[in-house]
Amino acid sequence: MTRQSIAEELESAADRITDISRADLQIILRRAALMLRNVTGVPLEPATEDALNAIAAEMKVGRSDLIQVILREWLETNAYLPVREIDEESETDGSA
Repeated sequence: MTRQSIAEELESAADRITDISRADLQIILRRAALMLRNVTGVPLEPATEDALNAIAAEMKVGRSDLIQVILREWLETNAYLPVREIDEESETDGSA
């Protein structure tokens, strides 16, 4: 369940508050609380979120791993972190 779907469910419940059962309302509120508790990172624009998810799926890596790679490479490129050195004599199969 995504943050967007939880938000839509909360809005829908608010629109029909007199019709919704106490048990259903409890479930919706508990899901929202759980989602808020588990939120990590920074909120992203939907287009950025979609692009990250698509790239992560294409590369077969987790979204958070992808963000770590992107951030590390940006920091290295802009001289905020030292660039990792590659051992020229090591054997590699061409994958990262």
